[in-house]
Amino acid sequence: MPVRYEYQAAQWRRWLGRPLIRFSLRLLFHILAPVKIIGKGNVPLRQAYIVAINHVSLYDPPFAGVFWPEQVEAMGAVEVWSRPGQSLLARLWGGIPVHRGEYDRALFDKVISALRSGYPLLIAPEGERSHKPGLQCAKPGIAYLVEQTGLPVVPVGIVGTTDDFWQKASQGKRPPLEMRIGKPIHLPPVTGKGSQRRAARQRNADIVMAHIAGLLPEEYRGVYADSAIFPAEAP
Repeated sequence: MPVRYEYQAAQWRRWLGRPLIRFSLRLLFHILAPVKIIGKGNVPLRQAYIVAINHVSLYDPPFAGVFWPEQVEAMGAVEVWSRPGQSLLARLWGGIPVHRGEYDRALFDKVISALRSGYPLLIAPEGERSHKPGLQCAKPGIAYLVEQTGLPVVPVGIVGTTDDFWQKASQGKRPPLEMRIGKPIHLPPVTGKGSQRRAARQRNADIVMAHIAGLLPEEYRGVYADSAIFPAEAP
């Protein structure tokens, strides 16, 4: 008998909480900064996929989430659920809390269930904020999710969401924000066992980051500067 996946985000969040957050934060971002979204036509709407973003500061996940063409599930560090303001947003959105640096089987089962139920998922492969534009090395978790689901990854480069964004914006400087959406990519199969399998997952995670690097300006590419994979056409 096939496995039945029944992941459901709470309906009140999908129909009330998220639209409220999307409207409110979109308006706020537009007030604070000029916003530019490039490549929306690359999004495979109304199906499951994984959205992979660079993670400079606390601003990029909400920026990506509220300007994404459709609702997405989102993973976030569990610490967010205990921070004033951020906690309210995380709970209203219905985010999935992650204990960084720990393998959480129940968490992965929940995320995989969401993906197999047809929900797109937003994830930052770096696993933590870099606090500066340069990309950090990815964690292999995104490769594991692809391995288990076979879904495509949509690479996304976000520019302008630095730690000092609010400071600049509140002073009326209107620092520009930009989200560059690449075409979906399919990762190679993961083979082998033990250390070979772990190495293959890391290679796939690095492939995702190389595509993200190709969407970003040079100063944002960090450790993936030499391996950046540029889109066939400018995003």
